[in-house]
Amino acid sequence: MCHMNDDNLYRQCIVDEGSINEMRYLKCVTKEVLRLHPPAPLLLPRESRERCEINGYEIPVKARVIVNAWAIGRDPKYWAEPESFYPERFIDSSVNFTGANFEYIPFGAGRRICPGMAFGVTNVELPLLYLLYHFDWKLPNGMKHEDLDMTERFGIL
Repeated sequence: MCHMNDDNLYRQCIVDEGSINEMRYLKCVTKEVLRLHPPAPLLLPRESRERCEINGYEIPVKARVIVNAWAIGRDPKYWAEPESFYPERFIDSSVNFTGANFEYIPFGAGRRICPGMAFGVTNVELPLLYLLYHFDWKLPNGMKHEDLDMTERFGIL
């Protein structure tokens, strides 16, 4: 919600969870973060009820199957430049968190989709919205964004 102050020199905005729906690019950033780094990279194990074949692999009855959401989110069959952070790929895209698009399943899919999905997404979007709103982000001492080492590394740094 934004309003002009008394002297009309600048706008004062109040951001809250209602503001998130207006922030289309923030939603794209959230989707891209969760595509590259799903909260559960390996979904909970499932057990097959009957024999089936998937892409030439025979899955026997009662076999435990673990879905690799991390690998699906980086599969070049579904994503152009899958290793690149490119939030714009979600602009005007129907792909969402609900599990209907099997190329994008950061919270699982079907009946066993994560019940905390909405809570989890809000807890990424709202703090990010507040950080963007309350701080002026600049690189120090004339540094350029090309100079940043954004190499992904294993573990906590």
